[in-house]
Amino acid sequence: MPHESRLSFTPEELLADVPVAEPLIVNGVRCHGGFDADGRYHSPRTLYRNPAIGAWQEQHLKSSPLPLVEIPDDAVPPHSISADQTRLLVREGVREPVIRLLTEIAIVEGFGAMIRELPVPALKSFIREDTAGTALDHLARGLFEAHARDEAGWEREGGHRQMWEAARDAAFSNPPVSPEVFAAIIARRAPEPPRMFPALDAAVERLIRFMVNVLAIEVFARSTFAWAEEVLSDPSVSDAPDEAANLVRYIRSDETPHVEYLRTALSELSARTLYGSDGTELSGKQVVDALMDRTLRAMIRQRVNDRSAQIKDVIRRTAGRGGVEELIERFDAMATPWTPPARYAV
Repeated sequence: MPHESRLSFTPEELLADVPVAEPLIVNGVRCHGGFDADGRYHSPRTLYRNPAIGAWQEQHLKSSPLPLVEIPDDAVPPHSISADQTRLLVREGVREPVIRLLTEIAIVEGFGAMIRELPVPALKSFIREDTAGTALDHLARGLFEAHARDEAGWEREGGHRQMWEAARDAAFSNPPVSPEVFAAIIARRAPEPPRMFPALDAAVERLIRFMVNVLAIEVFARSTFAWAEEVLSDPSVSDAPDEAANLVRYIRSDETPHVEYLRTALSELSARTLYGSDGTELSGKQVVDALMDRTLRAMIRQRVNDRSAQIKDVIRRTAGRGGVEELIERFDAMATPWTPPARYAV
């Protein structure tokens, strides 16, 4: 194992797996990660990646008065459908909204492959201070690639997309999946938001905004994992409660280094001075905080308002029964009450 005081790693090291005794096989497909001799699951590409993140975080906390970037727990809304709402739908024979949600999660995970395509401008071109031996210095040298492989798989090895699909198929005994789901996700994708810091090079702002967005998605996913584990482990919902819920637990474990390296890199940016295209200097903290605030407002609005309406639309289109409005009234009555903090009011 690498010594935790190391701060510089090769891409090959950040992509290296912990040796396992048994691979993870899902529906006949070799997925990433695996099990040691005691049956404990080990996430992929964490032999060096996890110690590296820990070392970078320790370095940041020693060298900067700023804490690590944190998305407050009170800013994270509950999942867009509660466990009780899920049980109601399945009990009433309305499974399509739940199957669709699991399918959407799998598809979005597959989009994670795009992170390897994100251009990372030369750090010296927009950061005044040294970045050697930081997470920032390793974004394009293994961290983004590891993240992409975790989400979408790599070569013949399955990733989170395949694992979410397998959890869905195990829980609902290989249900039919509408090909329209992918098109609906594409149609909902928001256009690129307006620039907040025109003094910065567009590629720099895009990089920071992307990292902020992905971090928020990963943190908001905690409530998704809690929902999925609860309902997919429930025999009244799931045809394979152990298999389906375990797959979700493995994915949740895999997501931890994603949250931590993004927190680390954004913290390192916050502690530094950024150069604008014209030489203007900007506070990294000001940039990160402003982009984070806008992202959280948009994601809270999307989950609280838009997703609820979308789910009820699917119920109306797929219930295939009378009394659907009465079902929706019962569905609404089981929603988890939640009010966003005043600073993020939507």
